[in-house]
Amino acid sequence: MSGAPFGAWERAIALRYLLTKRSHGGVALISVISFVAIALAVAALIITMSIMNGFRAELSSKILGFNGHAFVVGGAMTADDRTVAIHRIRALPGVIEAMPLIESQALVQGPAAAAGAVVRGIDPADLRATKIIAGNIKAGSLKGFGAGEDGGDVVLVGQKLAESLGVNVGDPISIISPTGGTTAFGSVPPSKSYTIGGVFSVGMSEYDQTFIYMPLVQAQLLFGREQAVDFIEIKLADPDKAPAMKRALTEAGGPGSVVSDWTERNRAYFGALEVERNVMRLIFMFIVALAALNIISGLVMLVKNKGRDIAILRTMGAGRGAILRIFFMSGALIGLAGTLSGLLFGLVFCLNIEAIQRAIEWVTGVQVFNADVYFLSHVPAKVDWLEVTGVSLWALAASFVFTLIPAWRASRLDPVEALRYE
Repeated sequence: MSGAPFGAWERAIALRYLLTKRSHGGVALISVISFVAIALAVAALIITMSIMNGFRAELSSKILGFNGHAFVVGGAMTADDRTVAIHRIRALPGVIEAMPLIESQALVQGPAAAAGAVVRGIDPADLRATKIIAGNIKAGSLKGFGAGEDGGDVVLVGQKLAESLGVNVGDPISIISPTGGTTAFGSVPPSKSYTIGGVFSVGMSEYDQTFIYMPLVQAQLLFGREQAVDFIEIKLADPDKAPAMKRALTEAGGPGSVVSDWTERNRAYFGALEVERNVMRLIFMFIVALAALNIISGLVMLVKNKGRDIAILRTMGAGRGAILRIFFMSGALIGLAGTLSGLLFGLVFCLNIEAIQRAIEWVTGVQVFNADVYFLSHVPAKVDWLEVTGVSLWALAASFVFTLIPAWRASRLDPVEALRYE
């Protein structure tokens, strides 16, 4: 028997061994188990990595949208010098916005409850330019925010914070500053009443249940900053360039300026996510390899059952290479079919994950992704096609390598010995 490697007759025999019903049902069962195991392992790896990619991307977009990309502290923090410094910073290439901010913790008192909060003082024009806030007002509006020379008494409150305080648009709240003035009776924390003008929700519970926005002038009065601010927040066209721009930002900020960027402030958080992502990838790659190991069991049994066929093929002129290729293709087809099925299932699941989440919650009546625990209100998924390609290649490689072992054993079978014991 002759022909090109992986020729038509080799493919036909390999497919026949794989699909023909056998009296030895164990071989067929192991092949089915191998196929299902590989498909589920590949799908699980794709789904897990896509969800972790989506979680990281969603958190990054929320964190970088809500906060700045670089921060200037010290230096020109008085009104006149600060204005000049902000103009210099805004003139730098790649800088989208530079805004002075006050940020301080405070105690917020509602009609029936109290809670800790972070109060952020901001210029009204800068707030309107912050799309993640201005574009996510769920109740009320920005009308009246910053009205008057003293900034007025209208504030914006995070949705979950408003719910915990039991307040809504138009209701009064009292904000107590931790920096108190000294009186004859000791230190008395200053307190002032404000009116809720709007309720915002950025979709990240850590911010929605913590932050209050008030006009910069009012924050300066409440926290005793006079004309100073805590820092200048800078947003860039490309946040990834923040570390490289630190030197230019320091020079633009003026003498005494200290610049930090978002990678420094969130290093531990994103570092933990990256470690978790790498560990999960490694674990699931081992699971895919273990699933592919099932192919060895099926092919070993197939070789044992087809000893007579192998001997006949060898006596008809088939070489050891042809026998190896026949059994290699039988096992490789299982790996290929399992990988493609897992790839298809994983992609369909990821691309429809929000609909699947809603369906599960509707059927079970249980919130499967609690925003208070996971920071986000939905399960995110971001398909990285390069990563998907890597997963598929890894599954195929593992299947092919494990297939070679029993295929090589079949090619070394002595036809005389095989016929003797039939």
